[in-house]
Amino acid sequence: MRYNHFNLFTFFFIILIFFPGATKSEDDIYKKIDLFSEVLNKINNQYVDDINQSEVMDAAINGILQSLDPYSAYMTPEMFTNMATETSGEFGGLGIEVGMEAGVVKVISPIDNSPAYKVGVKAGDYIVKINNVQVQGKSLTEAVELMRGPVGSNIEITVRRKGERKALTFTITREIIEVASVKTEIKDKNVGYIRLTSFNENSSDQIKKKLNEFKKNKNIKNFILDLRNNPGGLLSQAIKISDFFLENGEIVSTKSRKSNENRKWFAKKGDIINGNTILVLINYGSASASEIVAGALKDHKRAILIGETTYGKGSVQSIIPLNNNGAIRLTVSKYYLPSGDSISDVGVIPDFEISEDNDSFRINTETDNQLDFALKLLNG
Repeated sequence: MRYNHFNLFTFFFIILIFFPGATKSEDDIYKKIDLFSEVLNKINNQYVDDINQSEVMDAAINGILQSLDPYSAYMTPEMFTNMATETSGEFGGLGIEVGMEAGVVKVISPIDNSPAYKVGVKAGDYIVKINNVQVQGKSLTEAVELMRGPVGSNIEITVRRKGERKALTFTITREIIEVASVKTEIKDKNVGYIRLTSFNENSSDQIKKKLNEFKKNKNIKNFILDLRNNPGGLLSQAIKISDFFLENGEIVSTKSRKSNENRKWFAKKGDIINGNTILVLINYGSASASEIVAGALKDHKRAILIGETTYGKGSVQSIIPLNNNGAIRLTVSKYYLPSGDSISDVGVIPDFEISEDNDSFRINTETDNQLDFALKLLNG
């Protein structure tokens, strides 16, 4: 088997783009190229099994990206096509947002009432097997591909959970996942409860409409914004929703490699609930846009945060198409709260640390001790 010199050239050209000036001299770069070529040759001649040259190169490219952070990854043309294609009625999902940590697929959050949520998958679970296939060593996109499948088909995932000595195995039936991003109700006759499960293009309009409906009820003086198990979404929506409750000040900033691409967003005058008390519920499944809203309201002392420290995904990824019809997902900037603190790997810390009581815990049910605490705080 021969290695395609064009592929090798392309691979090393990518290295030079990603790591300009990363070594002391061009000689060092070429030494690394020679070393890499030697390793490939050893693999080709001595590895126990025949190898697929294309897959080896894909893995090498993906290795570069995954060495940067857990969110950067390579997508082959097939993966990129699957991601971009509308699959309504064709493919089903489990209803989980996943990320990568230390080479293991990690659940950021399960979507409310999704198949994964119903069987008991939780934020923070590490997926170690998918249909008895070991996940460690695979890229995030490869793991996601394994989880795809026809609606109505079953999948078995094995997870490791903090505090559990044994692995947990769940059999899940794939479904079309429909996300109702905003749910509201009145609690204890005087609390306007808003559950936001994702930040999609209509979330801010829906929340504004619901808040205005609540305001017509003269008994409602306090509000709860529930961001638990909300993995995030559109930055623009996080900014708009934060702005609803702020009179002024910075909401969030992003910092990129190039200073001229750094940005800041500020609140406009006008608090939609006129300064009334608002509590924000967060947990480990609150990520990205959820952390922006929670962090901004906390930094401005506009809300009291209750629950658990959030996930800590404070970065922005762009999907960048490649000439081979594949793409890379690349981190291009990081979020910073008004305080100047980064969310990345730290998360947002609640004012009241209230952990889930037990395995029977479900959001907005009789077992929801975090919501119970918030209601008692408002009416106690």
